[in-house]
Amino acid sequence: MEGGGATLSDVYQSAKKLLLKTRDGVERLERLDYSASSDLSLSLSNDISQIQSLCVQMDRFWRSIAAKSQRDLWKRKVEQIAEEADSLKQSLDKYNIKNQKRITEAKERAELLGRAQNGDSSHVLRIFDEEAQAMQSVRNSRLELQNSTALGENILSSIHGQRERLKSAHRKALDVLNTVGMSNSVLRLIERCNRVDQWIKYAGMLLTVIFLFAFVIWRH
Repeated sequence: MEGGGATLSDVYQSAKKLLLKTRDGVERLERLDYSASSDLSLSLSNDISQIQSLCVQMDRFWRSIAAKSQRDLWKRKVEQIAEEADSLKQSLDKYNIKNQKRITEAKERAELLGRAQNGDSSHVLRIFDEEAQAMQSVRNSRLELQNSTALGENILSSIHGQRERLKSAHRKALDVLNTVGMSNSVLRLIERCNRVDQWIKYAGMLLTVIFLFAFVIWRH
């Protein structure tokens, strides 16, 4: 766990302190004026590079640890430092890109004002007019996109409503068919009952005639 007189714990503590310093520097950078942030931005970039170098050194250290539990523990610690350093580097890169864009815009405005002061005001006004037209075109395109999105949502909502109504109609049709089927079954049952009643009636009449005929013969 030693290398060049420094232990893994020593290198980790150094990286941790430098990480805290860099994090405070990035937060302070966001509050500074763009014109006064160049030196601090460069210093923070060097600090992040140093943290990443320390992470490479710690990576060699923890891989040489024999005990797996200690090796896994230091691996997580080193990875956490490396991830935080990468996050600070991304924040610094975004700030530098934004800063460079502001500087470029400031230079362009200065050039336009210089041209206006030198009598080339018509050219400057034309440029501003073109920029205004471009911005208006972007706003119009965004508005059209929003309207198209709203129209699409309305169409989808209408289709969904029609689908629900079709489902309801389908269920009602099934209910009607089931009701009709039940009615047919009842009618067939009634018809069978009527036929049975008729047979009972005819059989009763026949038995009554036979009984009367037998009674008359018996009396004579």
